[in-house]
Amino acid sequence: MRYELIIFDNDGVLVDSEPISNTILAAYLTELGHPTTYEQCLHDYMGGAVHRIHDLVRERTGQALPADFDDVLHARIFAAFERELLPVDGAVDVVEKLAGDGVPYCVASSGSHERIRVGHRKTGLDRLFGDGIIFSAQDVGRGKPAPDLFLHAAERMGIAPGRCAVVEDSPHGVTAARAAGMDVYAFTAMTPAGKLSGATGLFSHMSELPGLLHGSVG
Repeated sequence: MRYELIIFDNDGVLVDSEPISNTILAAYLTELGHPTTYEQCLHDYMGGAVHRIHDLVRERTGQALPADFDDVLHARIFAAFERELLPVDGAVDVVEKLAGDGVPYCVASSGSHERIRVGHRKTGLDRLFGDGIIFSAQDVGRGKPAPDLFLHAAERMGIAPGRCAVVEDSPHGVTAARAAGMDVYAFTAMTPAGKLSGATGLFSHMSELPGLLHGSVG
């Protein structure tokens, strides 16, 4: 089967943001009286939209996070991005190859449009991702693990879901892609392969991805 669209997750797939953002999230939740470790953040929130943080804290404690939680969290994360963020090793090469081969691609991220843009500007990926090929959980009613975001991206790009391949790195993302009826290739750099069950294929370095997609794009 030849894919007509490659849909990339952003955090952890294109930009190496998960260690930065989850370290900051764990510290902020702990500061607010909800002791949380970095490992717990990866388990509970990696790949999900920010509303998931509010939902789980309320479910577990009966307490609501502060009204300015999102603004404070994003300000801290964006400041750290400006200091530290790098592209995932090999990601730029993969996207440049798709662009050179004329294969349509886009990004569909649980992060906000602002978060995506801040990360892309810092890492130079903004030259490869214009406004028309960036999709955020902000655009749909439900974020991952619901399929809505991937279905929205496919519809906007004019490609049937069954002709799309998703590149993901979280269990929530794999679940969302499969629910959308799409093949999904899971990046195991931060998430053990055993937690990414259901993926069409697994890879541990971006240099392996073109080989998995070879003969199946165009």
